[in-house]
Amino acid sequence: MSEGFTLWLTGLPGSGKSTLAGLAAEELRRRGYRVEILDGDEVRTHLSKDLGFSKADRDANIRRIGYVCKLLSRNGVIAITAAISPYREIRDEVRREHQRFVEVYVKCSLEKLFERDDKGLYAKALRGEIPFFTGVSDPYEEPLNPELLIESDREDAQSSLRRLLSRLEELGYIAKAPAPQ
Repeated sequence: MSEGFTLWLTGLPGSGKSTLAGLAAEELRRRGYRVEILDGDEVRTHLSKDLGFSKADRDANIRRIGYVCKLLSRNGVIAITAAISPYREIRDEVRREHQRFVEVYVKCSLEKLFERDDKGLYAKALRGEIPFFTGVSDPYEEPLNPELLIESDREDAQSSLRRLLSRLEELGYIAKAPAPQ
C-alpha cells in the first residue's frame, strides 16, 4: 500500500480548485493510487450543514475536512480537498495535524473571477445580497509558503495539472509517470 497524503487546494470561489481536484484525482487513480476528494461544497451539504459562514463556523468546517483528510491519508489514501479555506491560521493548524501535506494555492484575479461568474455569485455579493462572501465582503488570506502556486487565470487546467503532478513527483509523494512509449 502506498503512503497517503493530503493535497489541500485553497483559493477564492471560482478559481478552479474543484476542476483541478477532479483532474488530479482522475490521473492519480489512472496511475493506481487510491484517491478521495473532499469538495468544500459537498462537505457543507453532507458533513457541515449545521454550520453557517461566520469565522468560527468556517474554522469548524475546515477542521472537520482536515480531520477526515488525516484519517484517509494515514490509511494510504490521497485525500484531495478543494475548499476555499480563507483563513491562514486554520490552514496552518490543519497542516500541523498531518504528516504529509501539500498546500496548493489556486490563485485567480478578481477580474477573471467576475468573468467566470456563471452563477452570478460575485455580482450578488457586490450588491450586498450575499453576506460573508469570500473575496468581496469577507477576507481571503493568501498562503505564505504553499508548495505550489497555480495561477488559473494565466494557464489552462491541463497545464496546471501537469505542474501539480510534477510538483508531487518532486516532493516524492507520487512516483514519476513512465515516459510514453
